[in-house]
Formats: sequence, C-alpha cells, structure tokens
Amino acid sequence: MPDTAEVLDQIAVLRGRERTVTPLDGGLTNINLKVTTADAVYVVRRWQSDGELLGIDRDAEHLNSRAAAEAGVGAPVVDYRPDLGVLVIDYLDGPAWSNDSFREPGAPTRAAHAIRALHEGPRFVSDFDMFTRQARYQALIAQHGFWLPPGYADFGADFQRVRGALEVGAEPTVPCNNDLLAANFVDDGERLWLIDYEYSGNNDACFELGNTSTECDLDDAQVEELVAGYFGAVTPARLARVRLQAIVSAYGWALWGAIQAATSPLDYDFRGWCLERYEKAARAFAAADFETLIAEVQLRD
Repeated sequence: MPDTAEVLDQIAVLRGRERTVTPLDGGLTNINLKVTTADAVYVVRRWQSDGELLGIDRDAEHLNSRAAAEAGVGAPVVDYRPDLGVLVIDYLDGPAWSNDSFREPGAPTRAAHAIRALHEGPRFVSDFDMFTRQARYQALIAQHGFWLPPGYADFGADFQRVRGALEVGAEPTVPCNNDLLAANFVDDGERLWLIDYEYSGNNDACFELGNTSTECDLDDAQVEELVAGYFGAVTPARLARVRLQAIVSAYGWALWGAIQAATSPLDYDFRGWCLERYEKAARAFAAADFETLIAEVQLRD
C-alpha cells in the first residue's frame, strides 16, 4: 500500500496542511485514521481487504454513506477517492458503543430510534439479501477450497426453510446498514450515530434488528425492547421475524469470517470469529423453539 503521508497529500482537504494522524481501533476490512487539522477533524478510511471477494461495492458504500448522512444518522462524507482506496468522512466526537452499552437503561430503544431514522431516510443505491450473499460466499469457499466449519452445510435445508417462512408477509425493503455491531453505534451524548456502510443496501428492516441483536449479544428482554422501540409494539410475528433474521445473519456472516481467515493480511482470529457466529446459528437451528418461530413469523399481525 502507498505510504500514508503520500495518500493524505493527495486528498484535497488535507493537501499541504499540517495534520496529526492517529490510528483508530477496529476495522477488519479498513485502516481507519483520525486526521486532525487546525480547523477540522476527519476519518480517513483506507481499504485493505479484497472487496470483490467479500462482496463490497465501494461506489455504493460512498453513495449510501451520503444517504445515511442525509437521514441524519451517518457522518457527513467529505471526499471519495477510489483511485487511492479512500473514503473521507467527518469525525464524530463520541465513544463507540460496546455490547455492555446495551445494558444501560433505554439503550435498546435509543438504538431502535436511530435505526428507524436510517430506514426512513433516502433509499440506497444498492440492495442486500443475505440468502443471495450466503450462497455466493459458500460457492466461493468451495471454488477455492477454503476452510469451512465442520457441519456447516448440514443446516442448509433449515436455512432455506427460514427463507421460505420470511417470504410470507414480507414488507418493502428499506435502507439498511446490515452490519450494526456495537462499535458501529457512536454516541455523542445527544445523538446516536450509525457508521460503516460497506455492506449497506435496501433490505428487510427485521434483518437490521436481528443482525443487531445477535452481533451485540442482546438478551430476550433487550430484543423485545429493540423491537418495541422500532415498531411501537411487540407482536409474535414481528418478534419471530427478528429472531429468525438473527439466525440468518449469524449463519451468513460466518462465511465472511471463513473467507477472511483464508485471505486477510490482518493478524486476527477470523476462524474464531467465524466459529462464534456459526455456533450461534447451529444452536438456534437446533433449539426447541425453532419450529415455533417458523410458525409465528407467518402469522398476520
């Protein structure tokens, strides 16, 4: 990769300016840099993973980031330089959440309201469907002979059963982040921001809620608060839809970890990351209430 200073010198708002560069924690497909000048602070996101393998559309990420900013929950976009592998956004002054943040009183409701604001904003330029993505990831893994968790394919039929059940009563898609782990919530003390639109696209709103619930390890009460905060009320069908989409998220994103384990230059335990999500999905497929969820998601509210 080109030297950081060389890259920053080619960005219009940074060219020829004194600046302080601080690496930011997190980011498994980007190097994130906090760049401070005399009158502004930015985040420069430099790509470092194979976006094509992972299904990342950088042009869509850029345009969807702009739409999220217009919705009032995404950081304003400052510059986009695909020739440099860079997206520049305003720095949001506040801590990122952790899974423990959701234990604070009212936190799931705040998260639901921020998610709802994104979903009510401008439609994204791309679509996202985890069933399609999972099939593409699995085919790619087979093609290249990458490692796959033992027994993963055994749940393929159950995965397709979930797909069929979710198609009953499916509602129009909305602009979703699709990757709302806790660190992608930034709290400035007044507003909760949503960041990182690499996998963004129009999708089922309940995938967003289900993905958040599984990535942030929400307990049953927190999931119900999230659903109530988003919809205004909890019904068996809505709750079942969110819980099934949590399984879809865990089962599908597990393959992302398998691909990263085989291809990423980072010194990170992607295999463990994959196994954590796969094992969550496997437990949910085998749970006593799986059949109940399949039935309840097809009820009319």
